[in-house]
This record gives sequence, structure tokens and C-alpha cells, in this order.
Amino acid sequence: MILIYAFTMRSPVLRSVAVVLGVLGAMACSSCTTVTPPTTGVITVVAAEAQWGSIAVAIGGNAVRVTNIIDNPTIDPHSYEPSPTDADAIAHADLVIVNGIGYDPWATDLAAAAGSRVHVLNIGAALGFHPGDNPHQWYDLDAVRKEIPAIIAGALNAVRPQLEASGRFDAGAVGFTNGPYRAVGTLEWTIASTFRGTRVGASESIASPLARSLSLNLVTPPSFLRAMSEGGEPTAADLATIDRQLRSRSIAVYLDNTQNQTPVITAQVALCHRMQIPVVTVTETPPAHQSYVAWQSRQLTALLAALTAAKDHR
Repeated sequence: MILIYAFTMRSPVLRSVAVVLGVLGAMACSSCTTVTPPTTGVITVVAAEAQWGSIAVAIGGNAVRVTNIIDNPTIDPHSYEPSPTDADAIAHADLVIVNGIGYDPWATDLAAAAGSRVHVLNIGAALGFHPGDNPHQWYDLDAVRKEIPAIIAGALNAVRPQLEASGRFDAGAVGFTNGPYRAVGTLEWTIASTFRGTRVGASESIASPLARSLSLNLVTPPSFLRAMSEGGEPTAADLATIDRQLRSRSIAVYLDNTQNQTPVITAQVALCHRMQIPVVTVTETPPAHQSYVAWQSRQLTALLAALTAAKDHR
């Protein structure tokens, strides 16, 4: 069993988790037999977030069947309340993929309650992060290219060790990096090489790993980014700094997470429009039925166009 946990008690939905944990408890009491994990057949994967499920599909192919729980950008992951259906899906999974880093504690709790037959892959912990670190590591494009495919392949190998010798999932990881992901890599290289050091702003910390991957200079105060990401209140000093940046047009582009909107962010976006600063949408979740690669390619293409337009306008 893979148990790579990053526990946290910082969750606004503990009451909902308790309800679905009760469902799992009732399910466990209804059967007094020990469940033996299957060793053959298609691997049933449940991903708390669609971005990780999409990569699992790309690596596992027809050897996996993936269900994504948070699977469209209309859902706020920070306030998501799991349902009994979610609990049931996790309880019957072979592999559960969670983001970790305090982002989806409800999924970690449900997987733990499901018992030892369920393998759990905690992406954040596998990357060496801890609760309190930036949880949006799917925007670390270097990690997605260099580390994530091997991590997911390793988890699939652990579920079906008899396939490990065939190298099926390891080959799938290499195929993902050298195949579909090349579109993202090309855009990453183009932006980094053309706009290295360009000053950008953002609505919250989701943009931090992305800006680092693209060699952009994210000048929004880190304390503001964190406050917005965690539902906190920004300081007056941070708001004044951002207001000066926008009114002086000292940033080329503003990255806006449309899944986390507050009056403060709405006002900043409106000021960007008045000052003719391009606003590029970034989301925490890909659109329904859209792969990680298609999602990131679309967002990076929009960012490249905005950076180019900003450069031409100055």
C-alpha cells in the first residue's frame, strides 16, 4: 500500500467529511470479510483533481479507468464538500490520487477511512512539500515534465506489480513527456526565452509556480498572494503596492484565477482593464473533459499572446 500522506486539519468542510466517513463506516460494518486487493485487470483510479487524473490516463492508457472528483472550473476546490458518491468511489478504488499540501484533506481522510486495500498517492508529499507550502504544484511545469510522470507510473506499478517488469507504465510516463507534453514544453520555452524577467502581477498564489517555470518576475507581494489563496484579508500596505503597480502600468500582464474571486480581486481586474493591462485567466481545474495538456496549452497560448501584445503596446 502506498501511503504518502500530508495531514492537515485546516479544512472548512470537516462536517461534510464526517458525514461521508460515516457512510464508509456503515459500508465497512456491512461486510465482515477481509477484502483482498485485485492483482489483475484494469486499475480503478480516483483522482481528487482532474489535472492529476488526466495525466494518469495519459500514462496508463487502457490499463486504467479514471474518475475525477473536482473536474471543472466552476467548482471552488478550497470549499469543496465531498458527497457520499465521492466516498463510495474512493472506497472502491485501487488507487486514489490526492494533491495534498493541505489542498484536499477531505480526499486524504476518505482514502484513509477506505482501508488498506486502497493505494494512496499524495502528489505534494511525493514532491517533498508539506502543509503550508504552495499547493498549486500542477503549475510547476518543470516538475510536471521531470517528476510527476515517474511518480504516477510508480504508483500504478505498485498497484499492479506484475506489470512493472513489462515496463508498461514507465513507457507511458516517457511517452507522455516526449509526446503530448511537448506542446506545453514548447510554449514554456518560448515564453521563458522571449520574456525572461518580465514583470507580471497575479490575483493569488496559483501564479507563483507558473511564473517561476516561465522565468517571469511576479512582483505582486507574496503575502497578498497567500492571503487571497487562503481566504485571508490583505494588508493595506499590500493593496497600496498593487494599486501603484497597476496605475503606473509597471506590470505587463495580470494573471487572474477566476475560480477564486473576491471584491478585492474584482476591483484589481477592473483597474487593469482601465489601465489597458492584459488580464489572462488561469484556473485551478481544467474545463470538463479537457486534458491537462490541452488546458495548459490553451492558457499558455493566451499568456504568450498577452505578453506579446503588451510588449508591442509599450
